[in-house]
Amino acid sequence: MNHQVVVAGGGPVGLWLAAELRRAGITVAVVETRTERDMRSRALTVHPRTIETFASRGVHRPFIDEGIPLPGGHFGALESRLDFRRLPSPFPYTLALPQERTEALLEQQALDLGADILRGREVTGFTDGPDHIGVHIEGPHGPRTLRSAYLVGCDGARSTVRAAAGIDYPGTPSTVLGWLGDVRLDEPPAPGYSHFGPAGTLMAVPMPGGVHRLVGITPRDLTTTWPGDLTLDELRGNVIAMAGTDFGMRDPVWLSRYGNATRLASHYRRGRVFLAGDAAHQHFPAGGVGMNVGIQDAANLAWKLAATLNGWAPDALLDTYHSERHPVGVHLTETSRAQVALMTAFTPEGLSLRGLLAQLIAALPGLNDRLAAQVSSLAVTYPPDRPDAHPLTGTRAPDLTIDDTNLFALLRADSHLLLDLTGSGRLGPPARPGLRVRTGTPHLPPADWAGVRAALVRPDGHVAWAGDDGDDTALTDSLTAALAATHRT
Repeated sequence: MNHQVVVAGGGPVGLWLAAELRRAGITVAVVETRTERDMRSRALTVHPRTIETFASRGVHRPFIDEGIPLPGGHFGALESRLDFRRLPSPFPYTLALPQERTEALLEQQALDLGADILRGREVTGFTDGPDHIGVHIEGPHGPRTLRSAYLVGCDGARSTVRAAAGIDYPGTPSTVLGWLGDVRLDEPPAPGYSHFGPAGTLMAVPMPGGVHRLVGITPRDLTTTWPGDLTLDELRGNVIAMAGTDFGMRDPVWLSRYGNATRLASHYRRGRVFLAGDAAHQHFPAGGVGMNVGIQDAANLAWKLAATLNGWAPDALLDTYHSERHPVGVHLTETSRAQVALMTAFTPEGLSLRGLLAQLIAALPGLNDRLAAQVSSLAVTYPPDRPDAHPLTGTRAPDLTIDDTNLFALLRADSHLLLDLTGSGRLGPPARPGLRVRTGTPHLPPADWAGVRAALVRPDGHVAWAGDDGDDTALTDSLTAALAATHRT
């Protein structure tokens, strides 16, 4: 076999997937049509859960060093911004970091780990074999077929892989055209600037290198007719109409329009083919969540592919990728549509609704926390497979302090981590591949972890099982039953 996994698409999602597979010892090729990275950064925001994911592999520091930390985000561009500083995370902020730099950092990781990145090539289709998939690619030297166990389409909303697999992509067409301009501002507004009124919505986000991103919508943008490419004069006029100034804008780096077409793949898996990122879900870029959700797709899929290929997980584990991530995609598309409705509520009634919701967010800290956790993906919980499962099952594991280290530093891409918190050090089923054990005592655990005597944490940082039974034998029996779903005997 040429490679165990072929990834179509070398954006952030495909690159993180490739790096994770290599960390688990899986051979992987990334096929990317671009000969070099796109300097135009569609994604700008790195959310807390993504930083946590990077931290669980010890590679988060370069992103933090280069990005601009922002203490919050927004929901529907409401006047009351979400306060991320209240989030239960070691990274209670977003990072403003151009996608070009995110890709550069992720690509270097993948290369250093031994991934093959084939630029200037395109996946054109595939052929199923009895125990493999033949991935057809076109390149500068003509057609070629890569033999692989699995193919993952991370190739965007117009995914060739999705079309070749015959996976439906239902949804709704675009009815709104947002716009953005990456420009230099001689008189920039304060960080977190936003405006909303009858003339439209406008937000300004500082970017590294002295550039600001101006994004917005005006009432005339509620259209299905393409008005032509955005110009600097149009951007200037839009900004002046709302802010009363153009902030001294000059030297545009990128001007663009984008729509609110919303689609979701009917299946995230078909046989040996999987979808992740924009190939699986397309939506209006409200709150900068798209890339982050895609990276979480990759985090979920990578360990399952690796565990199956390395032989310690049953084949049925791969089906849980769709059952866990497709509901996240449903929630993503519904939430994005709701935010579009708020961001285009220019009527007097719409302005009143926005005002009411903004007041509620400001007055109810619990509402702020819920929306912030939702936007940042910290609230994602996968449904347990047993009705009697511990309430922590499926939740994101926090960065617990265990003796002299932290949980994120203990996680690895190639195995589950069993936390033996009984104090006896004698808990555990027979040793098996894909399982490591750490004994210790948590320091000041969150309230929902108080009393937990053992927990099994997946490579992607979600809790596979937790137990609080006071009897060690019963605790071990429960753990052994849980391991049957993810580990071969």
